[in-house]
Amino acid sequence: MTDSAKPTFLIVDGHSLAYRAFFALPVDNFTTKDGQHTNGIYGFLAMLINLIKAERPTHLAVAFDTSRQSFRSREYPEYKANRSETPSEFKGQIPLLQDCLAAMSITVLQKEDFEADDILATLATQGAELGYDVLVCSGDRDTIQLVNDDITLLYPNVQGVSQLKRYDTAAVIERYGVRPEQYPDIAALVGETSDNLPGVPKVGEKTAVKWIGQFGSLDALLENADKVTGVVGNNLREHIEDVRRNRRLNRLLRDVELPVTPAELAARPMDAQAVRDIFARLEFRTLLPRVFDAAGIDEATSTATAPAAVIMPTPAQLAAPDLATWASDAAGEVGVTLVLEGGLPRRVGLATAEAVVEADWTPEVAAQLTPWLSADSPKVFSDAKPQVKALRRAGIRVGGLAFDTSIAGWLLRPSFPDKTLSDLVDRYLGEKLPEADPTQLVPETEGATPGQLSWFTLRVAAALRAELPPSVLTVLADIELPTLLTLADMELAGVAVSHAKLSGFSADLTRRADAIALDAYAAIGREVNLGSPKQLQEVLFEELQLPKTRKTKTGYSTDAAVLADLQESNPHPFLDLLLQHREATKLRQIIESLDTAIGADHRVRTTYVQTGSQTGRLSSTDPNLQNIPVRTEESRRIRAAFEVGEDYETLLTADYSQIEMRIMAHLSEDPGLVEAFNSGEDLHRFVGARVFGVTPEDVTPAMRTKVKAMSYGLVYGLSAFGLSKQLRIEQTEAKQLMMEYFNRFGAVRDYLRSSVEQAKIDGYTETIFGRRRPFPDLGSPNRVLRENAERAALNAPIQGSAADIMKIALFHIHDEFAAAQLRSRVLMQIHDELVIEVAPGEWDAAERIVRDRMGDAASLTVPLDVQIGRGADWNEAGH
Repeated sequence: MTDSAKPTFLIVDGHSLAYRAFFALPVDNFTTKDGQHTNGIYGFLAMLINLIKAERPTHLAVAFDTSRQSFRSREYPEYKANRSETPSEFKGQIPLLQDCLAAMSITVLQKEDFEADDILATLATQGAELGYDVLVCSGDRDTIQLVNDDITLLYPNVQGVSQLKRYDTAAVIERYGVRPEQYPDIAALVGETSDNLPGVPKVGEKTAVKWIGQFGSLDALLENADKVTGVVGNNLREHIEDVRRNRRLNRLLRDVELPVTPAELAARPMDAQAVRDIFARLEFRTLLPRVFDAAGIDEATSTATAPAAVIMPTPAQLAAPDLATWASDAAGEVGVTLVLEGGLPRRVGLATAEAVVEADWTPEVAAQLTPWLSADSPKVFSDAKPQVKALRRAGIRVGGLAFDTSIAGWLLRPSFPDKTLSDLVDRYLGEKLPEADPTQLVPETEGATPGQLSWFTLRVAAALRAELPPSVLTVLADIELPTLLTLADMELAGVAVSHAKLSGFSADLTRRADAIALDAYAAIGREVNLGSPKQLQEVLFEELQLPKTRKTKTGYSTDAAVLADLQESNPHPFLDLLLQHREATKLRQIIESLDTAIGADHRVRTTYVQTGSQTGRLSSTDPNLQNIPVRTEESRRIRAAFEVGEDYETLLTADYSQIEMRIMAHLSEDPGLVEAFNSGEDLHRFVGARVFGVTPEDVTPAMRTKVKAMSYGLVYGLSAFGLSKQLRIEQTEAKQLMMEYFNRFGAVRDYLRSSVEQAKIDGYTETIFGRRRPFPDLGSPNRVLRENAERAALNAPIQGSAADIMKIALFHIHDEFAAAQLRSRVLMQIHDELVIEVAPGEWDAAERIVRDRMGDAASLTVPLDVQIGRGADWNEAGH
């Protein structure tokens, strides 16, 4: 039989390659609407499809492990015991992958007490004996031993599973210096870290290959171990039983009893509808055509119910007057897309459900279209804020912003928002947005025009509206869209920042870091790179013999939080200096990022991200203004660099006092908390008096600190262990403190319990205003996932309500300033604080508006207390 006539038998290691695919693809980009992670499934199937198309196997099977327990772990309990716990995001993906393979009519094999490698070895051996051309696809190096003239190994590279290295006998000899059947001998000597099989100390691959070449085989080497000289010879003799054990364990079984033979694994036609169903569940829209193409299925004719293809309209190119007339005459919502260049409009595209029009952005188009853009005619954008800013730079204020698909998609899936319009089109329309390849000088595929993008935007908006609950639609219309317009103005305004102050502080920090580094070197007697995890691991865990921290892929963790805990439990001068150096370096990096961002007008302009959190809080980027430390000497120096701008009189800062505890009091209706806030007393002193059974005057600072930690900790699901660690008290005292707290404030306990129970029933939590956050893991059988979800569900309604209240106050202040024709303007929103630039003579009006609008942003059973500060810079205006 010629090679071309031989059947091709493809055998795939399911667990190994799905796990590699999981780490190769970002989790956040592959998550269904109900929170199921799918990146491992997607990556595996994409690889398998490519394999099927390239190799055209006549026979096919995928093998899986059943668990980490096998005959190998019975012989050696430490076998694979070093492997970290399976990532929570990967759990649940294997059963779904097997469902996909079943729909594709691909046989899945697994057997208790054996590993997938043993199934691969058995099938590969049987297939070769039957005259098949066998391809083994696995990421486990043990399968190298299977390679011969009839069996080829396809091994993934370090970048994931998208590229496979082909190992025949010659390739194995070239890479490892031994024949395939000798590779397990090398592995037995060197050891296998991933399987927790220790090798001979100081024996690497080169030494092992030399020994096998010298003695001919592992058995011969071990029989003549006394002839091996030097330190490695002694090590070999001392670890000879380890080597023998390693060789027993890495030998793959070729005679596992299986329910099928290779002949019974002939490729079968897939169930097209079953594939559609499981792929729809996993939201694999773009992968579906690839599967059908690999299987030779005509997707359009494979089912009588196939949907009719959607035809993208051809845009009409209109002159300025006609474009304005078309927009004015359009009934209902109009999709709008602006193509930007240098922060200004370059082209504009408009669309209704039936028609698409567009034009170059010229002064005439701007003049003709301004009345319609400024009017209340409903407009739908995708990622509106950059386009709104571009229009404002062109002197046009957008009116009638009715929908933003990016924000709506985030509100529907706050844990895993879709990043682009293309993602939204894929998820909600089941279509592929035409996009030009940016890496090609002459793209093979033309991208959608701005008018066509508007058409897709309009259709995505309709699909999102159908899925968004009414309360969340209200959040979009009444909170998020007004906030978007306000943020656009804030980003355009920027904030004045002093280069001189920042550069002076940066120079001080450089000197401080250099001096600390010299002290750190002196503490250990040599210089090291204080930013190198590898060198720090050597110093901390080998030289200083400090207790090892959490294990990572590259050794042991040296991150700041872990080292802070280590310093507390095992103080050492070097460790203390290292932490100081890190703090100084981190601050200098923050300062340099701010300094670099100062524009020619001496102002810094950040970008506020509305879709960057799950709770609704804003984040800030380029530069990040929310990573500036709070209430430290360093933070005061940084904030002092944020100054009142030219032609303005002063800065006004305003924030809410204890807003999350006020929301807790409102939601729980606890009489004690409500009384504390309504009486105007210091909350933590009032609560401390109740918990410790003393008068408010007798509450000591230590008591107040404990109660404050308790109160805020409860909002975030803090356990007794966490409280004891935070306060540095015994866990028994922390438990007693929690018990006393709940004895006095029982309604808080009842609310927290009931909110999680309700979330388990609903599948989501809800803020005061109706913002929802889904929690699919509340019903997870995995205890870690479930408990993490329960802790997050405790705080989501409280933190989310606080975010909503701040946004409402923000855009109401902004709008009332404009209505009152004040020049004063909001510059920044950082956490629960607003920073406002006040024009000369406008302080009284601005302060009144800020107090009123922050105070009435929500109607709670307790007052919203607002603190106001005034000063020439942010630090001076603090309170």
